[in-house]
Amino acid sequence: MRLFHYPYQKVLKYSKSQFAIYWLCSISFLESFILPLPLQDVLLASMSLQKRNKAYYYALFCTLSSVSGAMIGYYLGVYFIDLLLPFIEKFGYLSQLNQAESWFIKYGIWIILIAGFSPVPYKIFTIAAGMLSMALLPFILFSLIARAGRYFLIAFLVRKFGKRCDAWLNKYIDRLGYVLIVIIAIGLWYAY
Repeated sequence: MRLFHYPYQKVLKYSKSQFAIYWLCSISFLESFILPLPLQDVLLASMSLQKRNKAYYYALFCTLSSVSGAMIGYYLGVYFIDLLLPFIEKFGYLSQLNQAESWFIKYGIWIILIAGFSPVPYKIFTIAAGMLSMALLPFILFSLIARAGRYFLIAFLVRKFGKRCDAWLNKYIDRLGYVLIVIIAIGLWYAY
C-alpha cells in the first residue's frame, strides 16, 4: 500500500508553483507556534530539489520565518498562556508542555538547541520558553542556530545528493513513513 507516495508526489509537484516560497515561509512561520507537523522540511527539500542552486536561499527564508514564528510562540507563552491552556490540553499537548517545562528547568536554554534542530514539536518549546520567562535574546539566538542548522543541513543534503535522494525517496518513502509512524507510536507509549 503506497500511502505516503501520493502526498510526496503532490508536494514535489506543488514545489514548482510560483508561490512556493510564500507557502514555505508561511508554513515555517506557523509551525513554530501552531501547526502540528513540520511540513516545511518536506517543502524545503522538494523546492531545493527542483532548483538546487537556490537551496540555501530557501533555507535562509525558512530559518527566518521559523524564528519569527518562534517569537510569536514565545509571546503567546508570556501573555496568553492562561487562554491557551484549554486548547493545549484539548489537542493533547499538555503533557508535552509539562515535560518541556521540566526540561527547561533541568537543561536551561540548551533545550532550545535540541528542540529547534530535532523533529519534536518546536511550538511546545517556544510557548514554554515564554511561559517560563526565558531571556528573549538567548532564545532568539539559540533558535536561529538550531533552525539554521536543521534547514541548511536539508539544503546541503539535497544539493549534494539531489537526484539520487529523490530516486531513493521515491523507492522507500512508504517504508520510511511506516517506520516513522511506529517510532511516534513507541514515543507516545513511552511518554505516557
